[in-house]
Amino acid sequence: MSGPKIFCLAVFVLVYTALIVWKKRRTEALWVGVIAIVLSPVLTPGQAFGAVEWNVIGIFAGILLLAEVFTDSGVPLRIADILIDRSKTVGMAILLVCMFSGFVSIFVENVATVLIVAPVALECARRAKVSPVPFLIGIAISSNLQGAGTLIGDPPSMILASFQRMNFNDFFWYQGKPSIFFAVQVGAFASVIVLWLLFRGYRQPVAYIEPEPVDTWVPTYALGVLIVLLALSPIVDPGFHWLGGTICMVMGIGAVLWEDRRRRGRARELLTRYDWNTTFFLIGVFVLVEAMVTVGLIEDLAHGFARFTGDSHLVIYSSLIVVSVAFSAFVDNIPYITTMIPLVKEVAVGVGANEVPLIFGMVLGASLGGNLTPFGASANVVAVGLLRKEGIPVSTREFVKIGLPFTIVATGAGAAFLWAIWM
Repeated sequence: MSGPKIFCLAVFVLVYTALIVWKKRRTEALWVGVIAIVLSPVLTPGQAFGAVEWNVIGIFAGILLLAEVFTDSGVPLRIADILIDRSKTVGMAILLVCMFSGFVSIFVENVATVLIVAPVALECARRAKVSPVPFLIGIAISSNLQGAGTLIGDPPSMILASFQRMNFNDFFWYQGKPSIFFAVQVGAFASVIVLWLLFRGYRQPVAYIEPEPVDTWVPTYALGVLIVLLALSPIVDPGFHWLGGTICMVMGIGAVLWEDRRRRGRARELLTRYDWNTTFFLIGVFVLVEAMVTVGLIEDLAHGFARFTGDSHLVIYSSLIVVSVAFSAFVDNIPYITTMIPLVKEVAVGVGANEVPLIFGMVLGASLGGNLTPFGASANVVAVGLLRKEGIPVSTREFVKIGLPFTIVATGAGAAFLWAIWM
């Protein structure tokens, strides 16, 4: 192994170790590795800058800004109230709220989704005199489910789009076949059955909860306009190079300026709340993976993976999904997916397989793997933290009792759909 490969591998291993050990300092740990790469002969600063998918960064930043304004509009909370009030039993109410959480997480960061819906679920459980633990766990894992289904759902879907040059519409129909959105929906449908089995015993009648007033509908309309513009963007930018990020940034900044004009000082508050850590984390991940590709390390890892799994497409597909679920239960899925997509491409070329289902299956597994543990996804951490504030501790075993069957069923159903359609 050459010197540059050894250097990049050492940086990669040290960064991943730091991500596992220091979860709260993941961005700083990653950027220490990025700086080491840029200061070495592996990548020049210009090459590092060019490695970043700025279109993806624009989509992420713009969507996050618009989602902040949408969250504060009161619309999501109002809909959650209505769903609960129109349910006959507590179990059905929470099941509908979990499904709604999944829908909202297509547009809103998963953590924000939990923070929006959790107070309603807590109040519902309090009035019914039942433990809110399964309810909040259900909301958290449901919000994690839908992110991979659309371009604007979560960073993993945006990373997928950048490597595959997928536009907004490609998440629904890609290369003449149903795309990853439908695999996610098949998984979501199967997971609803799991949640129904968990919640069906809660037959207490629902106590009336006064609906929260809607502050403004403008951000909701803006989201609708954004989706239409993204759906039309391939006409102008078929290669997914710049327009998606531009549209999202214009809409996001416009929403912040509109909110600031409506309520002075809101722009500063929204920018303070903005997730700068994840933004810089995404930028750094692109640079780190580009370095590994440049020195040929990804190709070497792909050959090693192929030797381990053999030439069977089914074994490779299944192994990718199982490894992705297990890995993402403990480590952030953003660097994992960014590293694995080019690796999977190399594996597919080596064994003569179609890369699309392998990549889709890997992303699906990595997106859902975080639901296995209370620390596998930020939404899970927040849900457990909210319960702790209520004086209700949640053990890892208690979380896994719900998260494990949910993840196995949702991932298995989605993966089976992808295999049937694509392989």
